[in-house]
Amino acid sequence: MTPEVLIAFSSASFLLALAPGPDNLFVLSQSALYGARSGLCVVAGLCLGLVVQTLAAALGLGVIITALPMLFWAVKIIGALYLLYLAFLCLRYLKAGSHAREALSLSAFKLLRRGFIMNITNPKVQIFFLAFFPQFVAKGTTGTALMAQMVVQGLIFMFMTCLVFSLVAFFAGALADKVRSERFMVVLNALSALLFITLAVCTLCL
Repeated sequence: MTPEVLIAFSSASFLLALAPGPDNLFVLSQSALYGARSGLCVVAGLCLGLVVQTLAAALGLGVIITALPMLFWAVKIIGALYLLYLAFLCLRYLKAGSHAREALSLSAFKLLRRGFIMNITNPKVQIFFLAFFPQFVAKGTTGTALMAQMVVQGLIFMFMTCLVFSLVAFFAGALADKVRSERFMVVLNALSALLFITLAVCTLCL
């Protein structure tokens, strides 16, 4: 990519990461529940998912997924079920009244896994990549050169996403730590459960 295209792509990626969406809302909720450090683990998982999504797009797997309705819907259903599972966990903690104790037991790996699964089970990421990346590819670029450029684009997009989401995690976690209480945790669990259910519905309907 030329310097001009690189700047344009980086700026667009930054603005897209900044725009409200399922992933940054997910980071926001998890950071508010578990703290900034845990939120960063979720961010790491989301970014690892972007690595997989980038490789899939570069290798043409994204085209296969979007071209096969049954496979596309299978991925969507898995993603929706996982979000409903997270909603169930929030409601279970809410009912038991022991969320604070359970939250402390969540390992960095579990939080990272949440972010990773959240990303790779969202086929809309592939559709977005296939629509967004080609806008910044030079005409006539094919074969290995095209794959290499898509990988570079994916890395830039991942860096911008990591930067923005890390800031969201830091500020959401820091703010939540200052006002954390049993009642606050109950409200956060209820809102998080509602968010996960909404995201699950949107995953299936949009």
